[in-house]
Amino acid sequence: MTTVRLPLFPLNSVLFPGLVLPLNIFEERYRAMMRELMKTPEDEPRRFAVAAIRDGHEVAPSAPGMPDPTAQPDRGPAAGFGPDPLKAVHAVGCVADAATIRERADGTFEVLATGTSRVRLLSVDASGPYLTAEVEELTEEPGEEAGALAEGVLRSFRQYQKRLAGARERSLSTGAELPDDPGVVSYLVAAAMVHDTPTKQRLLQAPDTASRLRDELTLLRAETAIIRNLPSLPAFELTRTPTSLN
Repeated sequence: MTTVRLPLFPLNSVLFPGLVLPLNIFEERYRAMMRELMKTPEDEPRRFAVAAIRDGHEVAPSAPGMPDPTAQPDRGPAAGFGPDPLKAVHAVGCVADAATIRERADGTFEVLATGTSRVRLLSVDASGPYLTAEVEELTEEPGEEAGALAEGVLRSFRQYQKRLAGARERSLSTGAELPDDPGVVSYLVAAAMVHDTPTKQRLLQAPDTASRLRDELTLLRAETAIIRNLPSLPAFELTRTPTSLN
């Protein structure tokens, strides 16, 4: 088993291979990560691992009750992720390649990265200025009938797009070309569907492309039927957002 150690960026969202990830970097631990990545020549991949957060948030969560003005803020690479950061994130993530890293005058960063391949997290190290993870790459097997399933998913996805655009009272561009490679289709549809993080994580870690496409076909048909019978879409993401103290 070949493994590699990469900087780890936990997020409250799931990154899929082939999808673009814009990041606004303001925390010191992630600033340090970007400063280190910038040492890599531009003609070489500037890779880091992205994993969806299982427990906690990118910023340390608040405790019950009124804030203690004398308490020191939780700092460091593992702030907000508990004593074992590996347990705070999902075990399957995605490698990101930072094509653009731009440092602003105030020391924050604007980053544009792209997901490249799935990985399994084996361990997380919090001894440095930012989290790092030992990961192994996961191969993507096509599975049985992936091609036929991809065609069905694309048809259902087009219907889903039309229903979703109507429910949100916005226009839909129909000129966009959709891919025909089953693996690319499975990741594109998984990223584009309106679902919560656990559902998207389940799609990311599917054992093969065909399994992911079957799951997506079931989800698309169910969601399209729901949207057709509802005057508007529920804002389910609001129930998963922490309350701000500001």
